[in-house]
Amino acid sequence: MPEKLYISWDEFHRHTKQLAQKIKEKGSYNKIIAVSRGGLIPAGILAYELDIRNVEVVNMSSYDGDKQRADDEITIHTSVGDVDERTLVIDDLSDTGKTFKLLRPMFPKATLAAVYAKKQGAAFADIYVEDIPDIWVVFPWD
Repeated sequence: MPEKLYISWDEFHRHTKQLAQKIKEKGSYNKIIAVSRGGLIPAGILAYELDIRNVEVVNMSSYDGDKQRADDEITIHTSVGDVDERTLVIDDLSDTGKTFKLLRPMFPKATLAAVYAKKQGAAFADIYVEDIPDIWVVFPWD
């Protein structure tokens, strides 16, 4: 069995609150776009921590189970309205950076944030809290 990193609810909540602090230091935001599905839970926590009520969703599918899809197989569905420099796009993990790489042209002024980043994906996130090893991550909701 390949090596895995298990993240508990307590760890995830603590790290997401740390991300909120980093976001506050970077600027003021009035809209959150959650990358579904991984970004839904951190978006909820950040909405409370940053007192943002405007939360939208971008639906992406880049994995089939534990297999990552090729770029041309990734589907993106969204109707989030205006996106500017006060918009925060959030995901749980910047793994390879592919998700943020695809979203950057769609939301060029937004800040792209993740709770966690692997070495390859870190360069694509504007803000993240924890570096994690390049192994399979098991989130508490998995």
